[in-house]
Amino acid sequence: MIVLETKRLLFRDHVLEDLDPYCAMEANPAVRRFVGGQPRTRRAAEQKFRAVFLPPVKDRTGLWATIFKPENRYIGYCGIYPHFGAAGAIPGEGALGFYLARDFWGQGLATEAGREFVEFGFSELRLSRIVATVEVGNEASLRVLQKLGFRLLRREKGENRSFHHFELRNPLTPHQA
Repeated sequence: MIVLETKRLLFRDHVLEDLDPYCAMEANPAVRRFVGGQPRTRRAAEQKFRAVFLPPVKDRTGLWATIFKPENRYIGYCGIYPHFGAAGAIPGEGALGFYLARDFWGQGLATEAGREFVEFGFSELRLSRIVATVEVGNEASLRVLQKLGFRLLRREKGENRSFHHFELRNPLTPHQA
């Protein structure tokens, strides 16, 4: 099932044929640098893929297989997924995620995907707010969020890792102060 499409990208459910390129991304230290740091073993990547990505996305919120249309090639995953707080999923809110294979960085694809999912989140899912979190030092992802109009909320300093927290409010939804 195709969920969304841009000029260069197609977003759909993951299928078993996506496993090998997914595992290659998970083994790449550059790709994993800002999402946990350590490359995953093939076994660990397969376990995550089967548990997280093979079940079909429900309610149109999730991380979708991202296909580079000119090559009909799986290059990662992107989407809007539920934003969780202490009491569970926060109604009317979603979180933006994008994760692309190293060979596809620097081509504007994350911005293209992000723009499409922000529009989808606000117009189709009727979200009032979309959040995103980026590890400090991940300048490329910071630039993507800036291009999409996200606003920095706060910086969280951790013992080993620190994060920037961003939000984007739906311009058509009344905001609570």
